[in-house]
Amino acid sequence: MDAAEREALAEMLEPDLKPYHDRFARHRSLPQQGRGRDEVLAEMREMAELERDRWADGFASGAVYNGDPEHVAFLDDVYALNSQTNPLHADLWPSITKYEAEVVSMVAAMLHGGTAAAPDVCGTVTSGGTESILLAMKTYRDRARARAHGGTRQPNVVAPVSAHAAFDKASQYFGIELRKAPLHADFRVDVDAAAALVDDDTIALVGSAVQYPQGVQDPIGDLAALAAERGIGMHTDSCLGGFVLPWAERLGHHVPPFDFRLPGVTSMSCDTHKFGYAAKGTSVVLYRDPDLRAHQYYRTADWPGGLYFSPTFAGSRPGALSAQAWAALVTIGEEGYLDATRRIVDTAQEIRRGVAGIEGLALHGESLFVVALGSDDPSLDTYAVLDAMGRRRWSLNGLQSPPSMHLCVTLRHTQEGVADRFVADLASAVAEVRADPGTGGVMAPVYGMAASVESRGTVEEILRTYVDVLFRA
Repeated sequence: MDAAEREALAEMLEPDLKPYHDRFARHRSLPQQGRGRDEVLAEMREMAELERDRWADGFASGAVYNGDPEHVAFLDDVYALNSQTNPLHADLWPSITKYEAEVVSMVAAMLHGGTAAAPDVCGTVTSGGTESILLAMKTYRDRARARAHGGTRQPNVVAPVSAHAAFDKASQYFGIELRKAPLHADFRVDVDAAAALVDDDTIALVGSAVQYPQGVQDPIGDLAALAAERGIGMHTDSCLGGFVLPWAERLGHHVPPFDFRLPGVTSMSCDTHKFGYAAKGTSVVLYRDPDLRAHQYYRTADWPGGLYFSPTFAGSRPGALSAQAWAALVTIGEEGYLDATRRIVDTAQEIRRGVAGIEGLALHGESLFVVALGSDDPSLDTYAVLDAMGRRRWSLNGLQSPPSMHLCVTLRHTQEGVADRFVADLASAVAEVRADPGTGGVMAPVYGMAASVESRGTVEEILRTYVDVLFRA
């Protein structure tokens, strides 16, 4: 794709990605005189209100996991109290180090850290699941380097093909070879195939609890046993499921062990800003012991600016977000998470039953709270159905290999009537596509190209242009 083609694509994307260009003032440089605060707030309130109904009314997959007005207002108050804080300056704001340490401790305890089997589990607060995963992979790489005394062998990580794209990002950022193990028909990783990919340069195995596409849990116990046998790290990615599975297990659902109860599990990622109901963006990365965590830290003793260290990638960080995470956890408590999980799982199962009754569609994978589906009729284009759902205001996640989509069920979907509306709209979308298979849309052709090896370069160029447009003022 040349520059002219990229620009033509950008012009096509711009109306959808930049709907406010012709509605509100655009600032490509600083105004000569600052605008009035009341005017700015009024403009921002108008945009917020324009965007509110789709997520608030339950049309979005994931994205907003709580959204209750009282909860949001409470978190807003917490942010206002802590808006100037920065944990880089722990002497000025020891409250933030208290909040972060306790968030880590509470999440670790939820995942069976601090028990006799895992007494030294520790971690840090991060900016989100991607940073948690990046940090864990960097930690294993740096530990391997230390053990090899600076050796230059190529480290590799073995992960399911369904593992989050952040593992691919870590591979690119840190020079780690990512070896991808295939899945069984139930979308869980093939442990034997993963074992065959392990060699003397493997620094860690990865499993998901749960994975993003279908919301299923990999056989973490088998992966952890393999990791222990081979003497390598084992990372359980629980960014999505970490605040659901522990409570679902207590509610009586079958949840195989996936956390620090398993001796082979040496690190985990768990997002407080998803089903922990904190504001975006905080997550927690956990390690079995402080010696492993130490490889995550950055510190230097010879900078003219003084002694410097940072536990995560950022230097300065918004302490208010950590304060919000702490406040969410301590006000919701165990009973609150149990109640939320009960409502979410019940709603997801109701939706799954409805989807199962729509001819031409099939559910993909067994999940407690993710509804993944695709066409089992060659004449019914899954991505055309996805486009049709978009025209009905639904913001669903398109998936590939196989062609599919999913709804990650949150508290917004537990509102009265939302589950029924989803099933009814899905049935209507299927009927629309059957009546007019050529129904226009953007997702079908793009995902169709992504399925072709020869066209993936073009799709990556499309993604590049998409991101470019996001940053056009």
